[in-house]
Amino acid sequence: MAMYDLIKTLAAQFIAPLPMVFALLALAALWYWRGWRRLSGCTVGLAAVLLWLMSWPPVVERLLLPLESAYPPLLTLDESRGELAPPDAVVVLGSGWRPQQPWSDTARLGEGSALRLMEGIRLWRQRPELTLAVTGASRRAGEQPVARGYASAAESLGVSRDRLLVLDTPTDTGLEARAVRDALGEGARIVLVTSASHMPRAVAHFRAAGLNPLAAPTHYLAGRVDPGQLSYWVPSSADLRKTERVLYEWMGRLAVQLEQ
Repeated sequence: MAMYDLIKTLAAQFIAPLPMVFALLALAALWYWRGWRRLSGCTVGLAAVLLWLMSWPPVVERLLLPLESAYPPLLTLDESRGELAPPDAVVVLGSGWRPQQPWSDTARLGEGSALRLMEGIRLWRQRPELTLAVTGASRRAGEQPVARGYASAAESLGVSRDRLLVLDTPTDTGLEARAVRDALGEGARIVLVTSASHMPRAVAHFRAAGLNPLAAPTHYLAGRVDPGQLSYWVPSSADLRKTERVLYEWMGRLAVQLEQ
């Protein structure tokens, strides 16, 4: 499993926009050194075009929107009354955080983690008799798992400890799905909270694990800049990060399909 995690981490790094562009530039330098000037120039041009497209909002928004719009937002749990059974739990999937920083419990959560937990608590408050399950391990030895950070932050925001289910061993979405199944039982119906771009892959994992997820997406990245604003037409580093998110999710969904 450690080797599998290492391969996934390396793959995630190399499919990111900047490593891809730098790899092309390194290849161009090699072509130039070998005397293949025209091929070198074409490779540099390809790198420049890719960098532009992967950081240009009109392109990035169109790549991201299909992922984020796959499931509608869950505004209230009343929307789930048409289902055969009420949910057994609200499940918040893990994301990044900084446990080593001397900050408050909420401040140590990354942007995605904080928004996921906020959405999970918002929905849980509508049915406080439900379990609020928080998931996520640490990828660094000796570091506190993100699930523990979630739990601590949730308690500070008024969630009682006896309503919390802390699953702090899974290191990826597939393992999170299996951990939830083992804790709640196969066939359990859950409200699944994660980032909107991650939701299609997360739902696939949870269904494959034998669970019935009700999607509650949050942490939307697309649609935050109006096309009428100048910034919509100017490449930015923020959009490079969005492209990285898209590429990561595409690779993740491919992995899910190969596992099935």
